[in-house]
Amino acid sequence: MSKRLTAEFIGTFWLVFTGCGSAVLAATFPDVGIGLLGVSLAFGLSVLTMAYAFGHVSGGHFNPAVSLGLLLARRMPTRDFLPYVLTQVLAAVVAAAVLYAVASGQAGFSAGESGFAANGYGEHSPGGYGLVAALLVEVVMTAFFLLVILGATDRRAAQGFGPLAIGLALVLIHLVSIPVTNTSVNPARSTGQALFVGGWALAQLWVFWLAPLVGGAVAGVAYRFLTGETGTAAAAREGQDVEAAASDAHDAPIDLTSAEDGAARRP
Repeated sequence: MSKRLTAEFIGTFWLVFTGCGSAVLAATFPDVGIGLLGVSLAFGLSVLTMAYAFGHVSGGHFNPAVSLGLLLARRMPTRDFLPYVLTQVLAAVVAAAVLYAVASGQAGFSAGESGFAANGYGEHSPGGYGLVAALLVEVVMTAFFLLVILGATDRRAAQGFGPLAIGLALVLIHLVSIPVTNTSVNPARSTGQALFVGGWALAQLWVFWLAPLVGGAVAGVAYRFLTGETGTAAAAREGQDVEAAASDAHDAPIDLTSAEDGAARRP
């Protein structure tokens, strides 16, 4: 568990620091700012890289809504849910703190005045979208994000491409929903930024917990009924405890339950 939580901490930290960092530091940089497209790519690439780096260790959730969806889809044990969520939130807060320290190196910087990549609706929505629009887009986008995650990591999916599909899905989500809410689909990411903005960001934070969790829950329950019972394949032939992987490997292409001398062989 300690290794899995460490992986979740690192992955969530990277997502928040690089994703929100692209919005705070680079999006509007004079003449060469990366803009909406660049920020969208930054969030997608952050998840893509960490999913490849640590997905085989912790599952690569980096998001309480993802953990809830996977829990309801029977992809993670109930006992792991709370430790995962607490770790993700802590990592997001630490990442926001580091980003704040970097951004404060520029004279006159204010998290409150800049918005600090916090999520919001109404007058705090980039496009002026109201509460109903914010709730709707966050529920829908998170639900589809979970459907992509669940489908891409299904045993029956093409192996090795899951992180690519997941990262590209997050890029697409940001391209559509940044103008509405600044895109959350991740309660931990929203919490870290809101703590440093304070005021309106904390008052509106409930939306960016409620809507992503509802979206994740809907997708987690729906996936099993849409495609049938399944689970993720064993993540790797090596580097896993065979007994721990056995419950997930009984019908996987690589059968870890028939390993000899620590090396798996085909059934």
